[in-house]
Amino acid sequence: MIDPYRIAVLPGDGIGVEVMQAALEVLDALQPLIGRKLLLERCHAGAQHYLDSGVALSEETLRCCESADAILFGAMGLPHVRHADGTEIIPQLDLRMHFDLFAGVRPIRTFKGLPTPLSNPKAEQIDLVLVRENTEGLFYARGRGDIRGDDEVFDTMRITRHGTQRVADFAFRLAAQRAQRSGRTGHVTNVDKANVFASMAFFRKVFEEVASAHPAVASSSAYVDAVALNLVLKPWTFDVLVTENMFGDILSDLIAALVGGMGMAPSADIGDKHALFQPAHGTAPDIAGQGKANPTAMLLSAALMLDWLGERSGDGALRDGAVLIERAVERVFSGRQVVPMDFGGRDGTAAITGAVVAALQRR
Repeated sequence: MIDPYRIAVLPGDGIGVEVMQAALEVLDALQPLIGRKLLLERCHAGAQHYLDSGVALSEETLRCCESADAILFGAMGLPHVRHADGTEIIPQLDLRMHFDLFAGVRPIRTFKGLPTPLSNPKAEQIDLVLVRENTEGLFYARGRGDIRGDDEVFDTMRITRHGTQRVADFAFRLAAQRAQRSGRTGHVTNVDKANVFASMAFFRKVFEEVASAHPAVASSSAYVDAVALNLVLKPWTFDVLVTENMFGDILSDLIAALVGGMGMAPSADIGDKHALFQPAHGTAPDIAGQGKANPTAMLLSAALMLDWLGERSGDGALRDGAVLIERAVERVFSGRQVVPMDFGGRDGTAAITGAVVAALQRR
């Protein structure tokens, strides 16, 4: 008998709580289908927890995450809850740094049955992944800002050979995996601003060195402004993109918009030993508690978790479970059984979750 997999569950704030409940319902329905057991341990963290306890991310929650096989994360932060320096409560960044989750993985694809904001019929072919370096770049300046009176502030971008090598290598390995699954040639696009910043020129230099070690995967480099333009004009031409932290933060929202918004944007933050999976959207306090949230990004994040766990442990049943969730989501949208409210439909969290669970059980 295979031992249960321990999952640290951090619902968080706002709609994070609601979409997490949706994911847990889907995972409960999935477990008997794949013959695997998930021990789902709830842990407290977030802005509301900070208001209640004075701590946004406790040592107890850190220990829970450290001992888990994976971390399933909802959404955290509330606009009115801030630190003394004016920044928001964002435990997910603390978790990234604590566990050295260097690769921010943001897959985006279109689903038949759901409209996209792009009129070109090729938009139905969008299937790309943005890999964001998660631990340095401009985000390195978080908590390190040089505030000089009331006149100027300096935030420093940090790019290292180690950080760039490992995220670039991750991107090439991911492109090779995608190519093997799809039967097409993989391609990694490096996104930088090497014409202006020495740090970005160094990022490109290291990327090209890593590219030479992966001759089976095509590669290229482009400036971030040109990539932003082409992501709007012809996103179906991209496969895997890799970039610095801040550029990745911005572009990941752009690519989510291409397929209908943040409700369709799953994500994973992956390190050598640990990984965290969460929807890329925020807590949306304006609709929290109303049952309107689209849980798709959360459900697809749970599928990413199972795929990662399956690959890491060599357990094919978990990877099969990831595919089952993805196919269930595909079926409910392609058949227009449900249409999320963010696509102009009338279906909220419960209806979408119920439809996906039913599709799983009809497999």
